[in-house]
Amino acid sequence: MASYVFITDWRLQAPLELVFAAIRDSLEWPLWWPGVEAVVETATGDAAGIGAIRHYCWKSRLPYRIRFDARVLRQEPNHMLQGEARGEVDGIGTWTFSEHDGITSVHYEWRVTTTKPWMNWLAPLLRRAFRWNHDWLMEQGGHALARRLGARLLDIRHG
Repeated sequence: MASYVFITDWRLQAPLELVFAAIRDSLEWPLWWPGVEAVVETATGDAAGIGAIRHYCWKSRLPYRIRFDARVLRQEPNHMLQGEARGEVDGIGTWTFSEHDGITSVHYEWRVTTTKPWMNWLAPLLRRAFRWNHDWLMEQGGHALARRLGARLLDIRHG
């Protein structure tokens, strides 16, 4: 399997609580985040949402879709969300949030391996395209989140 580490940072002129709530509520992502085709909850988890499982379908600029289930592992309100993906990608995604002087910083780290045979076979040739594709999706998300919140997106960085 091919392994990837994708890192994205967004800086928004928006209240931390609103940014956290929008990211936490991934059932709403298809309404505002281009590329998120569907999110369906398949298990609710405990009262804090830990253990909840959602099925995601993503479509990007490249001609393929990625489908996986993500289970909530950790949640610290207004600070961190972490989930474990299983499906066409396996791994851990971690969102961290902070705020300073009205600017909310969002850091996303996605450590995954691909499970689709064609993606693994072509990884040596298409690794850069897969990275570009992920970065494009995250840029779309940053701009769309700012629009949804009526906020200003100050910066997007990829690592």
